[in-house]
Amino acid sequence: MRVLVSGSSGLVGRAVCEELDRTGHTVLHLVRPQSLDQRPANRAVKWDPLGGAFDAAAAEGAQAVVHLAGASVAERWTAEHKKRLRTSRVEATRRLVEALSKLARPPKVFVAASAIGYYGDRGDEQLTEQSAPGNDFLAALGRAWEAESSRAAQALGARVALLRIGVVLARHGGALAKMLTPFKLGAGGVIGSGRQWMSWIALPDLVEVILRALATDSFSGPINAVAPGAVTNREFTKTLGQVLRRPTFFPMPAFAARLAFGEMADALLLASQRVVPSRLQQMNHPYAHPALEGALRAVLALH
Repeated sequence: MRVLVSGSSGLVGRAVCEELDRTGHTVLHLVRPQSLDQRPANRAVKWDPLGGAFDAAAAEGAQAVVHLAGASVAERWTAEHKKRLRTSRVEATRRLVEALSKLARPPKVFVAASAIGYYGDRGDEQLTEQSAPGNDFLAALGRAWEAESSRAAQALGARVALLRIGVVLARHGGALAKMLTPFKLGAGGVIGSGRQWMSWIALPDLVEVILRALATDSFSGPINAVAPGAVTNREFTKTLGQVLRRPTFFPMPAFAARLAFGEMADALLLASQRVVPSRLQQMNHPYAHPALEGALRAVLALH
């Protein structure tokens, strides 16, 4: 299969591309003009989501799209950065779908990243794909992002899968990588009350979900891409400390998180999202790492 991948230089994108290559697929990287020389010429498709550039000839013949591009949410949310978050997701997706719709043979599978931020801060409520969206900034962003991805169904005649991705556990990127230094120094601890729910997925399991979404007709619409074992922040902190064999005595009170990170703290560190992967469970999707301790040991290569 020829697969167009956006965000291929990111944590998830790199892992997806490596697995696609390993399993015999042809990966075409959607890249900005200034990054073209970083990819093999026969694998790079020029794409400037805001400037409008798109190398249609290089993209022709792609059978599927994995759309992962988007600015990082893990930065302080200035007005400028919030605008960047929206443009890199909502506007970029709109323009990508429009560009693909002009191909002679548009791809018939569109696997798009979304995020569990779609649900907002929901306390102890168990959230399935049928749950209503939240009402904060990330929830509004998620709704708009998914709406643009969903347009691929009509514009391309494609099957669209919307993956609402939880906290991705990986050694060399994402939230876990940022936690490792303070935890290894014995300075880890619960954030806020510690009662907020964290819904996570190990990177290898997320890659497998994406590959199955490419290949399986029943993968369509919203899908919660999380492990079945959501944990509270307190449980996560305790488990990571045990895995690293470090104490976890240094809590970060909510007010300190807000001082340090501003609005982002409420949405990413203090919000509670107890997400259930109902669709994946209905499809009997196998997880390599369904439990937190095993997942941490695997991604950190600790046994």
